Amino acid sequence: MSLFDISERAQQLQTELLDFLESYVYPAEGIYDDQMRESGDPHFQPPIIEELKVEARKRGLWNLFHPHPGTGAGLTNLEYAPLAEIMGRSFIAPEACNCSAPDTGNMEVLELFGTEEHREMYLKPLLEGTIRSAFAMTEPRVASSDATNVELSMVRDGGDYVLNGRKWFASNAMHKNCKVLIVMGKTDPGAPPHRQQSMMVVPIDAPGVTVLRGLPVFGYMDREGHAEIDFADVRVPTKDVLKGEGEGFAISQARLGPGRIHHCMRAIGMAERTLELMCKRAQSRVTFGKPIADNANIQDWIAEARIDIEMIRLLTLKAAHMMDTVGNKGAQTEIAAIKVAAPNIALKIVDRAIQVHGGAGVTDDFPLAMAYAHLRTLRLADGPDEVHKRAIARRELRQYRDLRPVGL
Repeated sequence: MSLFDISERAQQLQTELLDFLESYVYPAEGIYDDQMRESGDPHFQPPIIEELKVEARKRGLWNLFHPHPGTGAGLTNLEYAPLAEIMGRSFIAPEACNCSAPDTGNMEVLELFGTEEHREMYLKPLLEGTIRSAFAMTEPRVASSDATNVELSMVRDGGDYVLNGRKWFASNAMHKNCKVLIVMGKTDPGAPPHRQQSMMVVPIDAPGVTVLRGLPVFGYMDREGHAEIDFADVRVPTKDVLKGEGEGFAISQARLGPGRIHHCMRAIGMAERTLELMCKRAQSRVTFGKPIADNANIQDWIAEARIDIEMIRLLTLKAAHMMDTVGNKGAQTEIAAIKVAAPNIALKIVDRAIQVHGGAGVTDDFPLAMAYAHLRTLRLADGPDEVHKRAIARRELRQYRDLRPVGL
């Protein structure tokens, strides 16, 4: 038996999902573009998305990410990995299957740490796909790659906490259906560094919460948005603290591990679709009397893309297997490694595909320019490359501590 064997059910889901993309999702991409253009609203919710959701649910392709049977598909990380990769081939497929970030991570947090009230008010409609959510951790005034830097204050006042501060890159907060934020801030500046933070559930329309703007990324205003949000004397009842005061950093680590690997799975899917587009373009375009595909450098790019995709897929599957067998903590090195490797490799493949497409590659006639923008930001989201490399190097160096000079 192969280490990466998966259940018959998971294999059936792969087949069903591939057919869903071919039959419904890819044809819907143009309709999506038309509906967005005609609306004139960058945060419009196109009807085609809701139509795709209906079809996905009918096919059993719903909440595939959620590991809890009953509320989700009950798949392991290893079983979900190929499904996330398939969804990553289209920018509208994850939402169509209710498997979009940051909702996936937020649903997991509410499942693990939310109260019954949180589950009823927010988790249930999130699982139903009737609302969306955002995660507010990154701040404009501090280096948020170090989560202990967060400054948004959460001051206890009787039965409430009063929140003051600024967040940005709260992805999804501009979505028309976004109703709730999970907010990380500082409850006790005097505590040890990793016990100063807490996480709270905050309705997006709570008094004092102001969505200031959506941040464009490489000129794109994503429909879900990357919002800058101001919190001015926002009162949050103590019952809306997740897990307990001082647990914010621990929750963020529990949340970001699966979130990081989900991003990488989708990046592999985009790399696969990009390679397909590059091959089709190279075969169909002629320069100087022969197809572009006959040029040695193009063949090198195509060969290297296949090799690189297989490498990052195997590393991703290994990380997923370890998460299932030894837990997220035991898979820290593999998760960090894939978070660096997958976006960088996918980005290189997209860049070469753009080159093969010529001027068309930088337009919105193809998904390449948007893919490039998304993958480049992924080198920062959920921790920049440098932080993950630092973590990997420190774990490696621990094995050789006895070689350090005495006194240093």
